[in-house]
Amino acid sequence: MHQTILILDFGSQYTQLIARRLRELSIYSEIHPFNHIPDTVENLQGVILSGSPCSVNEEGAPNPDLSRFKGNVPLLGVCYGAQLLTKQNGGEVGKSSTREFGRAQLAFLASSSEFIVDDYNNRLFNEVESSQVWMSHSDTIKQVPDSFEVLASSDNIPVAAFHIKGEETYGIQFHPEVTHSTDGMKILENFAVGICGCTQDWTPAHFIDETVANLKDKLGSEKVVIGLSGGVDSSVAAVLLDKSIGQNLYCVFIDNGLLRKNEYTQVLDSYKNMGLNVIGVDASQRFLSQLKGISDPETKRKTIGRVFIEVFEEEAKKISEVKWLAQGTIYPDVIESVSMGGPSQTIKSHHNVGGLPEKMSLKIVEPLRMLFKDEVRRVGKALGMNASLLGRHPFPGPGLSIRLLGEISEEKIRILQDADDIFIKALKEDELYDKVWQAGAIFLPVQSVGVMGDERTYQHVICLRAVSSVDGMTADWSHLPHEFLAKVSNRIINQVPGINRVVYDISSKPPATIEWE
Repeated sequence: MHQTILILDFGSQYTQLIARRLRELSIYSEIHPFNHIPDTVENLQGVILSGSPCSVNEEGAPNPDLSRFKGNVPLLGVCYGAQLLTKQNGGEVGKSSTREFGRAQLAFLASSSEFIVDDYNNRLFNEVESSQVWMSHSDTIKQVPDSFEVLASSDNIPVAAFHIKGEETYGIQFHPEVTHSTDGMKILENFAVGICGCTQDWTPAHFIDETVANLKDKLGSEKVVIGLSGGVDSSVAAVLLDKSIGQNLYCVFIDNGLLRKNEYTQVLDSYKNMGLNVIGVDASQRFLSQLKGISDPETKRKTIGRVFIEVFEEEAKKISEVKWLAQGTIYPDVIESVSMGGPSQTIKSHHNVGGLPEKMSLKIVEPLRMLFKDEVRRVGKALGMNASLLGRHPFPGPGLSIRLLGEISEEKIRILQDADDIFIKALKEDELYDKVWQAGAIFLPVQSVGVMGDERTYQHVICLRAVSSVDGMTADWSHLPHEFLAKVSNRIINQVPGINRVVYDISSKPPATIEWE
């Protein structure tokens, strides 16, 4: 069992980043809401308290009892976590004269003999010189208790870091997990490795060995069915299961008529070449007939989800005595389901299949539920999976239906598939595909006047969308070269009948979403 760093989530937008940075250091970490702390954590080595949008002084602010951890295991408070430690120990936290947001420079008071009280204070900042950090707070620590020693300050705040004397408890007023904190990874490493003593054994190889052993023990000779999408998560989950139970895994790949051009045949072939026991189902006409006349995006999603369940259930029932449904659930999905304030507001319905386990009396197995997306790719690489599959851009579960605004028709799908195919192939030709997190074409529900030859045209508009991101939670539009966009626009207009105008989306998330529907 891996050594664990427990992260208590107080609602910060950066909490997942703390966990991901520790995982990058090959240290296993788990996130739990401050109000749902597990009774026991196996091999607990340390605890990190996250930031929060709350003020420690406001009524109802998070204020958990930390006595089971403080003084017993190393503890690091980040931003709100540092302020909470201060207030709980009799210090003063108040409003900053100016809200401090952005870059700041640390000065290390602990380098002065005046502040060296014991052997603890230099361990957090070992091999860290005067450093740029990222601040994001409106409260500040005004006065520390006598049991605290100040380790660092900045131009605007006297207490940027502290240590509680005689125990492995630290607080920092900045965010080491964001890339703007230049020595942030080193500080986290100093805490997790130097102070907590973690052995950095959370590696893809160890994950694969442990997971395969656990799956063999859990599933035995029972049959498992999984719905494949052609994406990274379900594919890696399937390969792990295949490695564990072989032909007792049944993979179902359904063509809903809304995949990319030629994708059904290409992906099905790639799965078969991987040795997976895969069943291909062409249900495109069934989906398209059910979507006829629908233009509302949520109704599209729900219709596709309903028909998928119907088709998947029919195929699964053909497999005698199937006991388990495997899903490609990953850690952000798990965190979301138990977030400190409950599930987040629904922006758009999720494409994961709901209702199947209950309808079919199946048990759920989720081999990837403790991995972030980048870890899933690393595991896939360690499994020897094809790089082109692992490097595929995310693709929405409802497929092109939510990139085809308005009512769906086979003709519009054909136009969108052709335009999208030109765009994706061009990204690969110009070696831009791997520099973009997600890209695709969107069919807009408008027509525009154009001129082709000497004739007036009134045809459809295609929008190109490409974004850069780490995990899709936030995204910036990709600054593709103008010459590249001109080339793609020219190809689409010349090669795709029905298109006379191409535009490029330069909206970031937030406020926009990556997909248009």
